[in-house]
Amino acid sequence: MVQWLVAAGDAVVTGDVLVILEAMKMEHEIRAPHAGRLAELYFLADETVGEGEVLASLVPLSEESVSPAPARPASLEPAPLAPAAPAERVDLKKLQDRLAFTQDAQRPDAVAKRRATGLRTARENIADVCDEGSFVEYGALAVAAQSRRRSADDLMRNTPADGMVTGIGCIHGQRVVVMAYDFTVLAGTQGMRNHQKTDRMLGVALQNKLPVVLFAEGGGGRPGDVDAAIVAGLNLATFASFARLNGQVPVVGVVAGRCFAGNAALLGCCDVIIATADSNIGMGGPAMVEGGGLGVFKPEQIGPSGVQHANGVVDVLVDNEAQAVSAARHYLSFFQGAHTEWQAPPAEALRHVVPENRVRVYDTRAAMQGIADEGSLLPLRTGFGAGIHTALARIAGRPVGMLANNPLHLGGAIDADAADKAARFMQLCNAHGLPIVSLVDTPGFMVGPDTEALAQVRHVSRMFVAAAHLRVPLLSVVLRKGYGLGAMAMTGGGFHETLCTVAWPTGEFGGMGLEGAVRLGYRKELEAVPEGPEREALFEQLLAQQYDNGSAINMAATLEIDAVIDPADTRAWLVAGLEAGRVKPVDGTLAIDTW
Repeated sequence: MVQWLVAAGDAVVTGDVLVILEAMKMEHEIRAPHAGRLAELYFLADETVGEGEVLASLVPLSEESVSPAPARPASLEPAPLAPAAPAERVDLKKLQDRLAFTQDAQRPDAVAKRRATGLRTARENIADVCDEGSFVEYGALAVAAQSRRRSADDLMRNTPADGMVTGIGCIHGQRVVVMAYDFTVLAGTQGMRNHQKTDRMLGVALQNKLPVVLFAEGGGGRPGDVDAAIVAGLNLATFASFARLNGQVPVVGVVAGRCFAGNAALLGCCDVIIATADSNIGMGGPAMVEGGGLGVFKPEQIGPSGVQHANGVVDVLVDNEAQAVSAARHYLSFFQGAHTEWQAPPAEALRHVVPENRVRVYDTRAAMQGIADEGSLLPLRTGFGAGIHTALARIAGRPVGMLANNPLHLGGAIDADAADKAARFMQLCNAHGLPIVSLVDTPGFMVGPDTEALAQVRHVSRMFVAAAHLRVPLLSVVLRKGYGLGAMAMTGGGFHETLCTVAWPTGEFGGMGLEGAVRLGYRKELEAVPEGPEREALFEQLLAQQYDNGSAINMAATLEIDAVIDPADTRAWLVAGLEAGRVKPVDGTLAIDTW
C-alpha cells in the first residue's frame, strides 16, 4: 500500500521521505536520491504496488524545461539519510534516564556511606581493573525480585543491577569477564536476578574461554526476594557453573571488606584469592554463626585477613583495593602470552646468592628475583607453607611458574603444608599452560613422629602425583642441597623427569643428608674409635669424602644431572629450555585443587 508524503510538482531535497510503502504491517521509507521536483506520480494513495514498479518520476530542478519524461525513478534504492533532527528522541531519553539510576553519581547517600568505610564502589573497582573505556555491562537494568513488597521506583533507586555489576572488559587488551558484588545494594547479597546474571556471565566465560575476575565482597544469600515461588532455592546452578570454570580459564577473586557465606563459596573456587588487610572471609557471617548457637561475634572477628593469609586461603595480601586491582591485572597478565619487552636483572649477582659456607642459610627468593625479568615476579600464598616459595614470573618475556625450597624454614625440608602448596601450584601452572622452573635446595622430606602425625605420607606424595600429570615443561636448577625423595619431588619425581636438571657449583647430592648418611653408613667404623676428638675427626673425614663424592661435578660426570653451570648463565639455560619445551594439548579435564 502506498502513502504519499509529497504531491506532484513538489520540490524535494536529497534524503526527503517521498512515500511510505506498507508491507506485512511494516513501513518502508522511500527517500529522494537527489534534489528535484516530482514530475508525476504513477500510483495513488492506498493503491497496491507490485515488485519492480516505478512509483514516480523525479526531475532535477535544472531540467524542468525539458520534457517531463521519467528521469530517475524513485524506488527502493538506498539514498543518503537526511541530517539527524536536533530534537531529542523520547525512547533514547527514557533509556538514559533509567540507566542513570545504576550509576554512582545518582546514589550520593549510598556512595557517601561507602566512603565512610574507606572502600571503593563496585563500579570504581571495575573501572580500575579494566582498560579505560573497555567495559560493557550486562544486566544493568535488573532490580531485586521484590516487587510484591516494594514499589518499582524504590527498587530502581535502591537496588540497581540487583546488587551485582557484570560484563565484559579488557585487561591488557584482552577480553575478560568481570563480576562485582555491590555492597551498597542490600549488602552485596545474592538475589534471584543477581544469580541469573552470574549464571549468564559464567556461561559466556566458559563458552568463549574468557578469564574471570570476581569482586566477592558481600553477605551471601538474600532471603527477601519474594517474587519467585521458591522454598529453599537450593536448585541454583551458580555454584556448579562457577566451579565448572576450574582448570578451564584463569579465575581470580578479589576481596575487600566482608565476604561471607555464598560469596565466600564462590571466592573459594577461584584459582587465586587477593585480599586487602581489612577483609574478613568466612563460610558464615555473624548472623549464621549466632543462629547456629556458636556464639555472638562481630564481623571483624570472623576470618580476618591475617588468619586467612597464614592458613593458605589468601594467596596475595595487599593493603588496599587499588593494590588488589593491580595484583589482579598482574596475575592475569601471565596467561596472556609472552612480552616482547623485558629487562634482565644483573646476571653476575646470582653467583653470590648461595654462601660459600655450606651450612650458612640464605634466602632463595634472591635467586628467584635474580632469574626473573625485573618487575615480573608475583609471589603467591606467601603466608602459608613457608618451606617452599611459589611465584609467577617471566623469563625473557615468557610466563613461567617458579618453585623454590626455603632453607630459612626447617633447613629447606619439605613438610605437609609446603608439599600441599607446591602440588597445587603445579596444578595451577599445568592447567593454564605455564612451564615450571624449580629451584632446589632441600635435605628431603621432613621426618619424625610429630611430622608423621600430620599425615605427612599423604601430603608429600601429592607432589609426585601432580608432577606425573604435568603437560608443561619442568626445568630444575639445584642451588645447593639435592637430597633424597624431597629433591626428587622437586624435579618431577626424578632428576631425569625434567626437561633439564642442572646445578650450580655449590650443588651437593645424596640419597639422604650427608651427615646422616655417614652416621648410618659408617656406624661400625665410628663406634670402633673412642668417643671424643678422634671419633669426631673420623666423622669429618668421612663426611668430606661423601661431600666430594656427591659434588655437583661428580653428579654431572656420572650423568645423573645434565650440567653444572655458572650461576650467571642460569637464565640462558632456562631460556634454551623454554624455547625447546612443548606444552602438550589438554588430555581430559585438568582440575586445580581449591586447597
